[in-house]
Amino acid sequence: LQAGGCTFANVVRTTIYVTSMADYPAVNETYGKRFTSAPPARSTVEVAALPKGARVEIDMIARVAG
Repeated sequence: LQAGGCTFANVVRTTIYVTSMADYPAVNETYGKRFTSAPPARSTVEVAALPKGARVEIDMIARVAG
């Protein structure tokens, strides 16, 4: 986001990939702390595996105002 001149306020869509839906409550809590008002549209998908053994990966789309 920073490299693109954006902040979390510019995020309009996220896709969250988790290797276990058991992690969803913790992910949701953390997400709520970052997006406190008007959170962007979101999808959460359980996957078999993520690169480098990660348990969570988040893809974000941000829009630059202007």
